[in-house]
Amino acid sequence: MSIRIATLGALWLAGLLVAASPRAHALNVDKYPELQGLIAEMADQYGFAPQTLRKTFRCVQIRPEIIEAMERPKELLPWYEYSNIFLTEESVQRGARFWKQHEAALTRANEEYGVPPEIIVAILGVETQYGRNTGNIAILDALTTLTLKYPSRAEYFRRELTEFLLLARELDINACRFKGSYAGAMGLPQFMASNYRRFAVDFDANGTRDILESPGDAIGSVAVYLKEHGWEAGAPVVDDANLEGTRYFWIEKLGIKPALPVRQLAHYGIFPRRHENAERRAALISLEGEYGPFYRLGYNNFYVITRYNHNKRYAMAVYELGERIRQRMDSKTSP
Repeated sequence: MSIRIATLGALWLAGLLVAASPRAHALNVDKYPELQGLIAEMADQYGFAPQTLRKTFRCVQIRPEIIEAMERPKELLPWYEYSNIFLTEESVQRGARFWKQHEAALTRANEEYGVPPEIIVAILGVETQYGRNTGNIAILDALTTLTLKYPSRAEYFRRELTEFLLLARELDINACRFKGSYAGAMGLPQFMASNYRRFAVDFDANGTRDILESPGDAIGSVAVYLKEHGWEAGAPVVDDANLEGTRYFWIEKLGIKPALPVRQLAHYGIFPRRHENAERRAALISLEGEYGPFYRLGYNNFYVITRYNHNKRYAMAVYELGERIRQRMDSKTSP
């Protein structure tokens, strides 16, 4: 979700590692110059009352276990272990049920934004098991802890804390009541506050942009996010790759953003299974099989999925889960 943290994918599982702990004594803002500066900034730039913000921060608990969870992201697992978390029969069954239950919204999202239902459903499956596990950590705890105690990403989380306070005011909800992941993401699609404010839509037309409770709004919001990040309607996501020689290693080093057209990859011994568009740019994606690496070609739409979570394993899990769910849906509608 344009979020530069590897932990955002799989939060439905990783959130379970951080058990909710009892509320401790109120946080003393005077002990934290960073928070004093933030409060002054919010008052000056956005018209917040300083005493109101001080009262809000009194509900915060600094939680060291959040930092511990940030240090062990699931995306660091090899693919053959990571994929087993998400590519399960249970997840496919639930995904098919979710698709059937919300078929009208998924069809409309596809028509309006060009994002196929299986991709939207799979993202919601990987993120929160279709809304079953949206996180039980106080968002204020998460964002404040990470702002104060996670220096490598403190600036990013300070911005998200600012966005979150603005979001709570816009939604007219007590900021202390928001629950989500240990990284501060929330709702069915696990949007950070900045992405909630920018991309969430009232897709069910009830007057509220509610990705916390509304599957329809979550579906539309995921589609908007992917479209805004460059999703190409009807374009491929991934293809199998046949490799010859050893020169393909140079292409792998270019990363996950498609850099060269398919026709040039042949010079490096890389040949796609399909040959639909020789000018389409692709990246060589390596994944860890149980008995060694294997390779895929990732096109623009694969890269767009990594804008949701900047990790190739996450994007491949979304693609593979979506394919399995779509095949399940197709088998149910076959004569």
